[in-house]
Amino acid sequence: MNILYQIYLQLKHFLFPGACALCGGNLLKSNEIRLSLCSQCQAAVEPATCGSLCSLCGKPLITEIDTCLPCRNREQTDLGERYYERLWVIYPYIGKYRQLLTEYKFRKNLYLADFFAEKILEVIEREPELKDALSNEVSGIMIVPVPPRPGKIKESGWDQVDHLVKRMKKIKVCLSVTRCLKRKKSKVQKSLNRKDRIDNLKGKIYFKSKKELKTVLIIDDVLTTGSTMEVCASVLKAHGAEKVYGLCVFYD
Repeated sequence: MNILYQIYLQLKHFLFPGACALCGGNLLKSNEIRLSLCSQCQAAVEPATCGSLCSLCGKPLITEIDTCLPCRNREQTDLGERYYERLWVIYPYIGKYRQLLTEYKFRKNLYLADFFAEKILEVIEREPELKDALSNEVSGIMIVPVPPRPGKIKESGWDQVDHLVKRMKKIKVCLSVTRCLKRKKSKVQKSLNRKDRIDNLKGKIYFKSKKELKTVLIIDDVLTTGSTMEVCASVLKAHGAEKVYGLCVFYD
């Protein structure tokens, strides 16, 4: 972080003191102010991306090997093929992690976007399938944010997923980003099961771009049933993407 930006953060904090998004404590260091989290809370927010993870949804495995039980059941009951190669998730949507998303998504604590962006970039750098995304000259990997539902930006004033991708690009300028997916109006997803969610979104998410796609990484904030990710992946595959991966900050 350059010196001028550090001075700006310190001056802003002096004039408008901020508090940690989790514990409410004072933010004293420039890195604490930048991420809106004190050092103690940063250390306490441990990613779930360690140990044995499901090879399909990325969630931690308890006693299973390679694939979690829900994904095994879906493989047996879902109709049609799976369009994404693999998913990664970072935090469970419970407790302090749920509070983090609430602070970011609903209370619009924009500083948290840098914290999430850095965690996503850590996953990209660690995983063999994704680490080349940090170099445009080699990878050809394209970052694609999940499109917002129609009216969302007008209602809430912003798109938290797109803002997160912008911060990723700001931190790692070599990333390639395309907003090639658009979304039509559909039923509210909350009360629907996985199959109904997929049916609800079919034909509602569409491709709008002239860019050639090879390997794609879809970014979303929360993974619930995986239906949105599945439909986005199917659209990208239908328009020439050879491999599609997904990464969500939280999983429910």
